[in-house]
Amino acid sequence: MSSPPPLTSSLGPWPNLANTGSPLDRVSERRRDQAFIASTLSHADARAVLIGGETIVLAQAEGNDPFIPLASAHKIAEIGESIFIGTIEGAARLGFAISPDDAERLKERTDLLVTDLRTIAMRGLIAPQHLQPVAIAKALLTWHSRHRFCSNCGQPTQVTEQGWRRDCSTCNAQHFPRTDPCVIMLAIDGERCLLGRSARFPAGMYSCLAGFVEPGESLEEATRRETYEEAGIRVGRVGYFASQPWPYPMSLMIGCFAQAETRDLNIDRNELEDALWVTREEAALMLSRQHPGSLFTPPPMAVAHHIIRAYVERGPDVLR
Repeated sequence: MSSPPPLTSSLGPWPNLANTGSPLDRVSERRRDQAFIASTLSHADARAVLIGGETIVLAQAEGNDPFIPLASAHKIAEIGESIFIGTIEGAARLGFAISPDDAERLKERTDLLVTDLRTIAMRGLIAPQHLQPVAIAKALLTWHSRHRFCSNCGQPTQVTEQGWRRDCSTCNAQHFPRTDPCVIMLAIDGERCLLGRSARFPAGMYSCLAGFVEPGESLEEATRRETYEEAGIRVGRVGYFASQPWPYPMSLMIGCFAQAETRDLNIDRNELEDALWVTREEAALMLSRQHPGSLFTPPPMAVAHHIIRAYVERGPDVLR
């Protein structure tokens, strides 16, 4: 059977997937090498991003650069937790935690822009190559703020491995940063695909269904369970598409396609405000924001946009 014709005329070049593709080198094998770490910190281009709770500090004079020279960063606010993200061309990239109150006060400065990471990504406020290192810093610092005490014995823990581990000196337990796997899937039925909307979405926005992977569950099983729970649709074959770090606060979105085996919707209104089947043509109009009903998909920064676009361009072949 021949492939469906591509529907790409109005979609333009394929956009970048946010929070991926950074030139950052994590140098994970050298985090215990104190001499190496010191050399990266003394590099003339060593920089840090300042994060206060949910907000990021950008240097407007440097084109909204989130990474500020270390000496300047220490002058902006009092630094709490400090973590080593990695290097770029031998220069350290760090994450500095500042208090949310300090971040709020910094909003008064005309040389700085203080805003949240989602707004930064949605509005393209920083260069794409900065998104992943900032996302790493945001996720790590969020984890540190929530794991100051040992879950085994309740005693305070200490930062080790340059911020990539916390140790308990009382019971010797080691604690590692948390990442929450979440499947995000597009059920397809030939020339139609299933989209849903949460009540928290902007009016008119529809996206792929999504849900967290439960303990002891495969990605395929999570995809089938979540699709049935949210929309009442049974799916069979599941195919992997791509993944995206999603630091809200520390998830990994795992994109999949799923073959629908049933068609009648039974929507869980506690999970979704609405769900509907749309044709490839309708999905293309939603991607380009030309749908006659003013329906649209998530922006190109989100993996959901890429999943839907792949289906629009390749049709049912995305599962082959």
